[in-house]
Amino acid sequence: MEHFDTLIIGGGSAGLMAAIRASSQGQRVAIAEKNHSVGEKLLLSGRGRCNFTNAESDMDIFISRYGDKGKFLYSAFSKFGPLRTREYFSSIGVKYVEERGKRIFPKEGGSKKVLDALISQCRKNEVKIMRGTPVKAIKFNAGHVERVITENDEYTADKYIIATGGKSYPKTGSTGDGYTFAQQAGHTIIPLYPALVPVRTRETWPKLASGCDLRNVRLTVFADGKNVAERFGEMEFTNFGVSGPIVMELSSHIPDWDGELQLSLDMKPTLTHEILTARVKREIEAHSGHGRFRGLVRSLVPAKMLTLMLELSDIPQDKPVEYISDEEISEFVNLLKDIRMNVNGLWGYGNAMVTRGGVCLDEIDPSTMRSKLCDNLYFAGEVLDLNGPSGGFNLQICWSTGYVAGSVNE
Repeated sequence: MEHFDTLIIGGGSAGLMAAIRASSQGQRVAIAEKNHSVGEKLLLSGRGRCNFTNAESDMDIFISRYGDKGKFLYSAFSKFGPLRTREYFSSIGVKYVEERGKRIFPKEGGSKKVLDALISQCRKNEVKIMRGTPVKAIKFNAGHVERVITENDEYTADKYIIATGGKSYPKTGSTGDGYTFAQQAGHTIIPLYPALVPVRTRETWPKLASGCDLRNVRLTVFADGKNVAERFGEMEFTNFGVSGPIVMELSSHIPDWDGELQLSLDMKPTLTHEILTARVKREIEAHSGHGRFRGLVRSLVPAKMLTLMLELSDIPQDKPVEYISDEEISEFVNLLKDIRMNVNGLWGYGNAMVTRGGVCLDEIDPSTMRSKLCDNLYFAGEVLDLNGPSGGFNLQICWSTGYVAGSVNE
């Protein structure tokens, strides 16, 4: 059996970073990757543009974006945080730009630029990347990994790192293998859900505005009529419901809320009912004598929203604006401020950016990513019970935990 200092299962973002870190410290390293190419999910990141981290400089704010479990990442971020991530990628040829929301993207080349740079470092450090090599079993004995069995060979190592990803985007090879291996080692798996995923609605009318991107809107979630969460930012309508950054961030918490869930879309969150009513009346005055309700709506919402708003309003689209009553104005303003949709579930793992749940953090040493149950087993990336919002936060988990897991313990 071929022996390595470090054997990594999974050649995604976390696995590649772990390999680079370990090999840079003189370790003989191998990656066992089930696909015939590494980093397939990374290539999809940011729709191919690869939002690989976030420029938020306040670490407390950065950590807070991961919720209650974020404190687990303090140690990893102190060793390889978002600033060091930017510096590192710049040093290996990935120049970057900062965009809205402090999102960091490669200046050119997108995801492929990032992946090529990582692979280049692996080659430079003589990492053995075994593509098309799915791990069939890990042999454990008394809290210790003895060997890894693939389809054709068996391998041993001083240290094993599970970096198999979650269950999101299964077409890229993320089919949950790491959870099975972790359970075999005695680890607890926190229940799994698709996260950062579009939301299905009971209503079919969202398809009337499919592809319409909305900015600076507010989306509120009601559980049995109680306001449980809200977000301000960007969203879009789809053929099956809603998507976009604020929808996908809220989707990660939907399993936590009991009861009937409703979404409320405020198209004009910066305007009070009174100010918006006054604006609508000004538009009516400006179009009086020659305008129709359809034209009034067109002046207040994006063009792709026109058909949908006319469908949802009780006012005939050809009604002359001067005949629109105060009661109809009030109802239309209420519609602009509160478009209601009933949640009918989440899209599945095939459309989820990340997986919520995973290997229980209480069973992992946050300073090394080593298992507390198995002395030579480590974890990195999405297989852990960690996930954050969109904006570079989830890839940062991969870089940081991969770096720490790959480090030679002092």
